[in-house]
Amino acid sequence: MGLTLVFAQEIENTSTSFWLWDFLGRLHPLIVHFPISLLIIAALLELISLRNFQSKYRAGISLLVLIGSLSAIISAAFGYQLAQEQGTSGSTLDLHQQLGIATAFLSALLLFALFRVSKNNQKTRILVFRSVLFLAAIGVSLTGHLGGSLTHGEDFLTETLPWNQEQSEIEKTPINLALYKSELNPEREMKLIGEVRMVLAHNCYKCHSGAKIEGELRLDEKAFAFEGGENGPVIIPGNPSESELIRRINLKKGHKDVMPSKGQPLSKQEKELLALWIEKGAPWPDNAPQQSIYRVAELAPRRPNLPNPKNGLSNPIDLWVNDYFEKNGLEWNEQIDDRTYLRRIYLDIIGLIPSPEDLNEFLEDPRENKRTIWLQELLDRDQDYATHWLTFWNDALRNDYTGTGYITNGRFNITDWLYKSLESNKPYDQFVKELLNPDEKSKGFIEGIRWRGTVNASQRTEMQAAQNVAQVILGLNLKCASCHDSFISDWKLEESYAFANIFADSTLEVSRCEQPTGKMAKTKILWEELGEIDSAASRSEKLKQLAETLVQPANGRMYRTIVNRIWKQMMGRGMVEPVDEMDNEPWSQDLLDWLATEFVASGYDLKNLIYLIGTSKIYQAESISYPSPDLILAEDYQFKGMVRKRLTAEQFSDAVSQMVFPLFTDQDLKYNPEELNRKQSSQVGFVRASLVANNSFLTALGRPNREIVSTSRDSQASLLQALELTNGTKLDSALIGGAKNWKSNYQNTESLTEALYMSALNRKPLEKELAVAKAALGESPEPDQIQDFIWAVILLPEFQLIY
Repeated sequence: MGLTLVFAQEIENTSTSFWLWDFLGRLHPLIVHFPISLLIIAALLELISLRNFQSKYRAGISLLVLIGSLSAIISAAFGYQLAQEQGTSGSTLDLHQQLGIATAFLSALLLFALFRVSKNNQKTRILVFRSVLFLAAIGVSLTGHLGGSLTHGEDFLTETLPWNQEQSEIEKTPINLALYKSELNPEREMKLIGEVRMVLAHNCYKCHSGAKIEGELRLDEKAFAFEGGENGPVIIPGNPSESELIRRINLKKGHKDVMPSKGQPLSKQEKELLALWIEKGAPWPDNAPQQSIYRVAELAPRRPNLPNPKNGLSNPIDLWVNDYFEKNGLEWNEQIDDRTYLRRIYLDIIGLIPSPEDLNEFLEDPRENKRTIWLQELLDRDQDYATHWLTFWNDALRNDYTGTGYITNGRFNITDWLYKSLESNKPYDQFVKELLNPDEKSKGFIEGIRWRGTVNASQRTEMQAAQNVAQVILGLNLKCASCHDSFISDWKLEESYAFANIFADSTLEVSRCEQPTGKMAKTKILWEELGEIDSAASRSEKLKQLAETLVQPANGRMYRTIVNRIWKQMMGRGMVEPVDEMDNEPWSQDLLDWLATEFVASGYDLKNLIYLIGTSKIYQAESISYPSPDLILAEDYQFKGMVRKRLTAEQFSDAVSQMVFPLFTDQDLKYNPEELNRKQSSQVGFVRASLVANNSFLTALGRPNREIVSTSRDSQASLLQALELTNGTKLDSALIGGAKNWKSNYQNTESLTEALYMSALNRKPLEKELAVAKAALGESPEPDQIQDFIWAVILLPEFQLIY
């Protein structure tokens, strides 16, 4: 901890100093730990000795006080030298200085009291000594904490608290930088400006807006933003490297000039966005356009007529895809073989790898329509299906087994309701009704997370409910419009509050950028043409009205949203991307609209939707690999087939548990479907990863913390994942256990290699692969060699990807 004491008011600051003084100043971080630790320990020992001043600890206390007090005074001098060298300033340092001076004074007084009490331990002298010791211990603790704030940031400790983690995360919105790197047309330019202003609003307005101005800098209006602050302009259009704004947001946390000075720093994407905006000339219109420049998707359902059958195609999805291919001059990819298809549907439907026995049975199945039959059989494995799709819905509905809010009863688990809903294939309209108008089992989704009261206006539980429902059910981002009028859409602050009011027990007061306006919110659904909500009704009645209103077939947006989400899960990319922004243009409006209306017509049956996709020719075609995720999200994206997908954290974990050794035990289970007293359709023999609490292994492989809605996972491999798979103890333990089992079952390298390849990759090894294995392992491998061999196989792209 830092204990920097500044006496600059008394000593003239010079531009250069003798090297020895600078050297001594830099010893401050070392010296400062003596008074912090020694005086606190001395105070604790003194507490133990309250009843007996001449206890066995007396000599030790005296020595600790002597060394601690002297080092506190020395640290003050060294801290002054350090501050002079670095030129630090600020309110935190001022308070640090004042407490440091007081602590140094108390330390000197403590030395005097120690000297007096050692000569004569009268009650009065003992009382003075103890009082000064306790005050010095408190002083050095507080001063040390402030020193830590100077070196690591004001929220170095508090940022780890769960309510502060959520506060920073909930405001972060994914940014598609690739969209703005090419030449900007008017629409893209307005989107760029909107995203920039959103970043400024969520990170900078608290100190640099009309409500509060620090450093004479305002960033909420164009004229003020380009005028700059007390030190001149902070934005130099066309030149990010010379722009003070860019310099400051890229400083390390704790630096006196870093922006934002409080709270979380900007994300890498946000920093790149601001730099790109300035590089593009920092466009900012003088006045908002009179007409909207944002695309707004149709709300009502639309059922286009199916194209005429061609080329032997019968699945309606294929008819629309073929129509799209013909219009765009694209060719169909080759169909995948049976092995690849079986592995694909196993992973997509139940999240598991087919066993060698399953594969052999499928390959030998003589039925012409065996793919359709096997797909339906997997969908009929209700518990396996529910266990796998639990992951998807846990992410989307912000449901987890442990985490922020559960200890304080400010969050509610919906796992049992969710699992049973998936197992019974509950119709989606009823599924949504029970989320919006919940009972005790399903109320967790709209209840939000209750932090320490209301963290801020845009994160109160009613607003969380509005944001989550809009995002998950309707594919709409209301987070920006929960703080101010949106910069990325036409949604207004008052509309967000009117929607949030449905979830409130009493009328909400509208706050703009966390400042109360004195205006009370109305109560309205987001699209008034769907119906009205009685503002005078109780909360339970309003929720009932909302549930009935939103799920009606007239709300085409809701059903396009779920169809788009399921399509992405199966095909690797949504027809609309991002899936939470359903106003964006789909690559095929006709296919999206037809599927949404077919979903309603089929009774809101999610399994039927998955079946329709899984039996299509396009699902059974070869997958497409892209060198960069930017290409998948590009504005000019053309659909050519399924995007190659990486196994999720849960799929990878289950695959390892299935073929190597269980990664999790019964002790890790947080929800056990067997407790339902129903016969499982498949005894997998290990604990499925979707049923355990998050941990470092699953986090490294991409499982989110679920304190906020997560509707997409990053499919790219990361450095954290590489480190976990290379050095992590969880996988290493499984490999050790698995190697012993494989050694006991297979005595020679050839049989072991063939069995391992069949279990992991659903194929026999190539001659070259078998030769490499024999060369590396010898004729009879030992467990440590087998361990390395299994590790090498599960790191293969063929194991980690769904082809």
